[in-house]
Amino acid sequence: MGVRRSALGQVWQLRPFVPRIAEAIANQLDVPLVVGQLINARGIGLDDAESFFTPSLKESLPDPSCFLDMDKGAARIVRAIQAGEEIAIFGDYDVDGATSSAVLYRFLTALGARVRIYIPDRMREGYGPNAPALLGLRRAGVDLVITVDCGTLSFDPLREAVAAGLEVIVVDHHKAEARLPDAAAIINPNRLDDDSGQGQLAAVGVAFLLAVAINRDLRNAGFYAGRRAPDLMSLLDIVALGTICDVVPLTGVNRALVTQGLKVMAQRRNAGINALADVGRVAEAPGTYHAGFIIGPRLNAGGRVGESDLGARILTTDSDNEARMIAERLDRYNQERQAIEAEVLQAAIEQVEAGIGLGGEPDTMVIAAGEGWHAGVIGIVASRLKDRYGLPSLVVAIDDGEAKGSGRSISGVDLGAAVIEATSQGLLIKGGGHAMAAGLSAAPDRLDDLFAFLRDYLRTSVARARESRALKIDGVISLSGATVELIDQIEQVGPFGPGNASPHFVIPDVDLIKADRVGQNHLRAIFKSKDGKSIKAMAFRQADEVLGQLLLTGQGRRFHIAGKLKKDTWSGTPKVEMTLEDVALVGAP
Repeated sequence: MGVRRSALGQVWQLRPFVPRIAEAIANQLDVPLVVGQLINARGIGLDDAESFFTPSLKESLPDPSCFLDMDKGAARIVRAIQAGEEIAIFGDYDVDGATSSAVLYRFLTALGARVRIYIPDRMREGYGPNAPALLGLRRAGVDLVITVDCGTLSFDPLREAVAAGLEVIVVDHHKAEARLPDAAAIINPNRLDDDSGQGQLAAVGVAFLLAVAINRDLRNAGFYAGRRAPDLMSLLDIVALGTICDVVPLTGVNRALVTQGLKVMAQRRNAGINALADVGRVAEAPGTYHAGFIIGPRLNAGGRVGESDLGARILTTDSDNEARMIAERLDRYNQERQAIEAEVLQAAIEQVEAGIGLGGEPDTMVIAAGEGWHAGVIGIVASRLKDRYGLPSLVVAIDDGEAKGSGRSISGVDLGAAVIEATSQGLLIKGGGHAMAAGLSAAPDRLDDLFAFLRDYLRTSVARARESRALKIDGVISLSGATVELIDQIEQVGPFGPGNASPHFVIPDVDLIKADRVGQNHLRAIFKSKDGKSIKAMAFRQADEVLGQLLLTGQGRRFHIAGKLKKDTWSGTPKVEMTLEDVALVGAP
C-alpha cells in the first residue's frame, strides 16, 4: 500500500507464514484458510497445530516434580496438614498474589487444613515478606508460611523468621539471584538452577502445580480413603484470571490453563469473580479482555488505593452477598484509582516533556519521579508512559524519605534483570521483577545514580528493540469481508495475549466520515468504503495524541486503518468494530 511511515511512525510488517503449511493446517483442522494462516504465523507447524488449536491440560501440564524443591515443599505441607499445624499464606497485593493465595487457600481448606491469608498493606509494609508481619504470624501460632508471588529476594525477613522457628516455603516466579534466602523450599521456575523450562508461568500457575503435587502425595498416602478429593479443575477460573492479569506469555501450559479456565469462568462457579463481572457489566462469556481490563483492575484496586486483602477475600468467599458488597467497594476504589492515576500521569507527562523539550525524545528510557505521588498507581502510570513513548518506563513516588518505583518494559528489553543488577550494585534498598515489569525501593539521594545506571545498562537492548519496532499485520481484508462470522473463526485461535498476539488487520482505502472525542481521551471514528460499507472504530486514550489529532482533523480524507476486529454486542445485534492501533493517509509520503 506504499506506507513508509504511519501516523505513529511505525513500519507495517506482514507477519510471515508459509502458504502451503497454512493451507495444510486449515485442511487438517477443517477451518478457513485465514485461521490456518494465523496459526502458522505464530510459529506453529502442521505437527503441533492440533494441540495448539485445542489445548488440553492433559497434554500440556508438566509433572510438578520437574520444579526444584516442589517435592520437598509438597511433602512439608502434607506433614502440616496431617499434624494439624496452622498454615499462613503470605501473598502479594496484586492480582497474581490474590489469585495465588485464593487457589492455595481454597485447596487447603477443602482438605480440612487450618489456613489463614496475610496480604501486606502496600503503603505501610511494601512489597513482599517483612519481618514484623512474619514474626507476628509466629506469635499467633502459625507454624508454616507459604509466600506466593513474592519471597525470592526476601533475604533478611526470611532469615529472621527462620531464627524465630517459623518454616517458610516460597512459591514465586520472579527473577532470582544466585543466592537464595533461607527457606524450607523455594519453588520458582526462574531460579537460576531450575531447568524445568516453565519460566513463563505466573505465580498462580506455580501455586496450582503445587496443589497438584500435594494432591498426588495425599492420594499416594491413602489420605482420600473414604473421602472425596478436592476438585482441582474448579480452581482454573482463578488460575486463568491471575495468568491473564500478570501479562505472562500465553504459550505452553499457560495457554491450556487460560483456555480451560475461561470455560470454568463461564460456568460462574466463583461468587467473587461473578460479582466483579456484574459490577463491570460483563454480559457475555468472559474472555481475556474481560479478565484483563474489567475484572482484573477492580480486583487490583484494593491493593493499590484501598484495602490490600479485599482481592483475596472476594476470591475465597462462597457468599454471594459478601462477594457483592466487596465487589462494590472494589469498584469504588477502582474509580478512586482512576482519578489518582490521571493526576499522577499528567504530572509525569509534564515532567518528561519539560525534560526533553519540544519535539524531543527521551534517552533510552522514560523516567519520572515526584514527591507525594501515590505509590499505588505508579505501575499503571509507568505502563501509560511506556505506551506513549514506546520506551521502558519507570515512575518513582517519593514519600517520607523513601523512593518507591515501578517500571514497565517493551518487548526485547529485560527490565527485571536491570533492577536486580542495580540491587547488587548497592543502588537500591531492594528490587526485583521480571522482563516486562519491575519494582524497587531506593534512598532518594541515590536516584540520580540509579537513573544513570539504568539508562546505561539498557541502552543497547533498547536501541535494538526500537530498530525492530513494527506493527505486525496478519492480513489485509476489505471492509465487506470484515464479518461477525470471520471474527468468530479468528477467536478460535485465542486466547490472545503475550506470546499469542491478537491479530491485527489492515482495511485499506476507506473514507473518514466522522471522528469525535468520547469519554476520557478516547476517540470514535466512522469509516466507509467505496461500496458503501461502514465500520465504527475506537482509538482508546488517543484523542490528545498524534493519532487522535490526525483523525479529528481528517474528515473527508482517505485512510488505511490497522487494528483489531471485535464484535460490538451493545445493541443486541452483533456488529463488527475495530480497535484502532494505527492509521496511514492514502498517498501520503
